[in-house]
Amino acid sequence: MKVIEISQLHKIYTKGVGKKIHALKGINLEVGSGEIFGFLGPNGAGKSTTIKLILNIIHPTSGKILLSGKDVRDPESRRNLGFLPENPIYYEYLTPEELLWFVGKTFNIEGENIKRKTDELLNLMGLENFRQVPLRYFSKGMIQKVGLIQTLVHDPDILILDEPTSGLDPIGRRQVTDLILSLKEKGKTIFFSSHILHDVETICDKVGIIAEGELRFSGKISEVLHQSVQGFEVVVQNVSDEIFKEILDKEINCHREGDTVRLTVLENDLWQLIEFIKSKNLSLFAVEPKRKTLEGLFLELIKNSKSSS
Repeated sequence: MKVIEISQLHKIYTKGVGKKIHALKGINLEVGSGEIFGFLGPNGAGKSTTIKLILNIIHPTSGKILLSGKDVRDPESRRNLGFLPENPIYYEYLTPEELLWFVGKTFNIEGENIKRKTDELLNLMGLENFRQVPLRYFSKGMIQKVGLIQTLVHDPDILILDEPTSGLDPIGRRQVTDLILSLKEKGKTIFFSSHILHDVETICDKVGIIAEGELRFSGKISEVLHQSVQGFEVVVQNVSDEIFKEILDKEINCHREGDTVRLTVLENDLWQLIEFIKSKNLSLFAVEPKRKTLEGLFLELIKNSKSSS
């Protein structure tokens, strides 16, 4: 089932007299039920504009967006949706407990259920001891955690998260990624933007890469990570200065760390290199295939975008 459907989405901003900015240029995108979709792109690429359009905060110049089959202009389409903005800002004298109570009442949840959900969510993010501390005393990372759990008070099936791990330390990032994975196990659909490619590569089923308002790639992470082998990294040890000079003379891409050398070769040159290693009685430590990574694809697409502009 398609939970998010975006068809031929255009957004043109008017700036000043007669000046227009084409922020989105015919975006087509689909996210299925229970999927984690990572939305990537450099600053100014159109990520936040796309999210605002999905939430009906702003309106498209042309195109259509459906949430669970309903047009986003229909308020009912967003009743089952939770949203975390990139920089959540809340009334600073509220406590987490009060904020979650306010959110719960906004969705007409009964008081006892709000209290139960508040206990569950604060414990989930390690904030149970800060439940009655005003938010003005919270760090950016703590505010980010509060922002995330407030999206879950009404138990939505669709989550739109704008930079959910921004400002978090490694432990906090792990808490958030574990939470996102646990939500997927419950059948939730998660659409999130991020600059942290490792997080996207680790937890996402699909990814979309946007640059200059155009969707440059959209597909399964496995399509990126399990492409054909592009080369091999060979690690050898016990390399003397004399042998290292021979390697350099062969003009092989290499990097030396003490008596260990890492060499990168194409598949056609691999066996010739191994024969050379055997002839020099070197210790062959590892041979690892090199595949295209998400980061490699991202940088390639952004580079191509800039060179063609």
